Amino acid sequence: MNTEVELINAKAKEKSEFVETLFKEVGLVIVGRGPLLEKMVISLLCRGHVLLEGVPGLAKTLAVTTLAQAMDLGFGRIQFTPDLLPADLIGTQIYDARSGEFHVKKGPVFTNIVLADEINRAPAKVQSALLEAMQEKQVTIGGQGFKLDEPFMVMATQNPIEQEGTYPLPEAQVDRFIMKLKIDYPTREEEMEIVKRMSTSAPPSVRKVITAADLMAAREVIDEIYVDEKVYRYVLDLVFATRNPKEYGMAMGNLVEYGASPRASIYLTMAAKGHAFLRHRGYVTPDDVKAIGMDVLRHRIIPTYEAEAEEMTTDDIVREIFNNVQVP
Repeated sequence: MNTEVELINAKAKEKSEFVETLFKEVGLVIVGRGPLLEKMVISLLCRGHVLLEGVPGLAKTLAVTTLAQAMDLGFGRIQFTPDLLPADLIGTQIYDARSGEFHVKKGPVFTNIVLADEINRAPAKVQSALLEAMQEKQVTIGGQGFKLDEPFMVMATQNPIEQEGTYPLPEAQVDRFIMKLKIDYPTREEEMEIVKRMSTSAPPSVRKVITAADLMAAREVIDEIYVDEKVYRYVLDLVFATRNPKEYGMAMGNLVEYGASPRASIYLTMAAKGHAFLRHRGYVTPDDVKAIGMDVLRHRIIPTYEAEAEEMTTDDIVREIFNNVQVP
């Protein structure tokens, strides 16, 4: 390991000291969701947004709320409903009859962490307003642009599309999420612990253990984390295999309608850096890429009708790609 990488490694160890404290604190409330919380933190550290999918009652909202409570950051929750308007999200202009002027009243999106609860219940106009906030880190009110607070992150929850009263999100918006995390039911032992903790009049709470300064310092170190040329090529091989699986010896050409965009290559690299940082390392290994690859790629692949007929999910396709692409 050369001197430059050793220096980055030392920085990563120093600036990631808060990691264990954070997960220990959040673990006082959330049971058995270590991988989920870890990937949510990676998304935040990598300036990304995260989409959590699962049926109602799996603590999606509680996980986001608890994580936000453990950070000294602004937090806002927006319940998405079919009658939600863009103004309910970003704000609007209010007329002052005394002065004869319009004043801007900012919406709940003006904070650091926004919980977009049940995001797939809102109409297209609301999704469009949120898309500008996610991509440009700004919103437009009355023709005037307003920058959002930094750091800014959307943590969105959604019920599976087949649930009544939900709508599929636009592909352009889904692609803006650095990760899509699927949440399953807890194990019997985990649910037993959940029942014991939550069936009281005073459920556990958390204290703030991270400041905005800690977060910004961590982001600067993550930007510097070393990625070898071989790892870069591995990332590109994975993404290109979603577009042209035949070139990588996979007979899946009839299963993929559209592969992942270049944004996938960027996010996969960034998330791998974040994964390395949480392990106090200043360099990325192929194992970092593997650990977060499914969550970064699963929502960027559009399967064909043939894939749906064969009951092949995007998770199955991504798993096949990781099994076949050569690891450096």
